[in-house]
Amino acid sequence: MRTVGILGGMGPDATVALMARVIARVAARDDADHVPLLVDQNTAVPSRIAYLIEGQGADPGPVLVAMARRLAGAGAQALALACNTAHHWAGDIRAAADLPFLDMVALSVAQAGAAEVGILASPAVRMAGVYDRACAAAGVVPVFGADEGALLALVRRIKAEGAHDGTRAALRALSQALVPRVQIIACTEFSLVADAVAPGVRAIDAMDVLAQAIVDFAKGGV
Repeated sequence: MRTVGILGGMGPDATVALMARVIARVAARDDADHVPLLVDQNTAVPSRIAYLIEGQGADPGPVLVAMARRLAGAGAQALALACNTAHHWAGDIRAAADLPFLDMVALSVAQAGAAEVGILASPAVRMAGVYDRACAAAGVVPVFGADEGALLALVRRIKAEGAHDGTRAALRALSQALVPRVQIIACTEFSLVADAVAPGVRAIDAMDVLAQAIVDFAKGGV
């Protein structure tokens, strides 16, 4: 199988969860049956929230570029980015390494199949227009949560506390408040509690979409 490099650490739990979902998608009888992964669990990537929302701190772009080049040099045959917000720098990553880029954002939007899609994400995703191009290309109108303070607070809470009843309840409330009943879980922290979306919602978990894309590429798919 082909090797995929993961730009990770944003956050660490989400990166490990992505790896676990890749493993779960392979019907393996032995270690050699699994997808070979190179993972840069780089917890020193500058805060995307600080840079995009607060207008302070270092630009994550150069660090992401260095990670992409490092993974390419180590033998990765494609790259995957385990953070929705960091897809703001997807163009820089593509330019840094002449490798296929498994675009979690575009792949998730392609699965929506609806005129309007709710985007459950950090406010930075809306502010940076991370989903805008993919939605426009697919003829999809993205609808973001109105309570951006609550969205940001939940991102930070999951990073600090992980998945538990409290963080699941918070995501359920944010999901319920979104009008579209098709919703993309567009934050890998939210993916850790994605089972808590509101009743009646068809959720597209971007982490699941990326995990499947990694398996498909590794097995020889496009």
